[in-house]
Amino acid sequence: EIKHGRVAMAGFVGYLVQAQGATWPFKMTLAGDAWPKLGDGGVPAQWDALPEASKWQIIAFVGFLEFWSEIQNVGGAEPHYMRGGKPGAYPSFKPLKFLPADLYDPSGGMRKQPEEKKARG
Repeated sequence: EIKHGRVAMAGFVGYLVQAQGATWPFKMTLAGDAWPKLGDGGVPAQWDALPEASKWQIIAFVGFLEFWSEIQNVGGAEPHYMRGGKPGAYPSFKPLKFLPADLYDPSGGMRKQPEEKKARG
């Protein structure tokens, strides 16, 4: 499936970035805890060093994205790709009214393209 391939690619790139020891420039928690450093255990040890709340936040966010991609016809959205929808398209967040961008076309660039260019991808 297209979605799972994209998730696998993003996960692999994330693994490579973490394996190089890259972290965000800000603190990990509001309490001022630093990000775990890449040590002898590698990237899996970094995951183990995260607080439990951080792990559950990541799992809940990914779960929300999976749930949102599977619900049908929210706000007049296209049907699921297994029911005649467009493969690779992700439902809009506009019905939620609190997320600023969509995952499928966050900048709106595809809407401005001519139809022939859209068809080529």
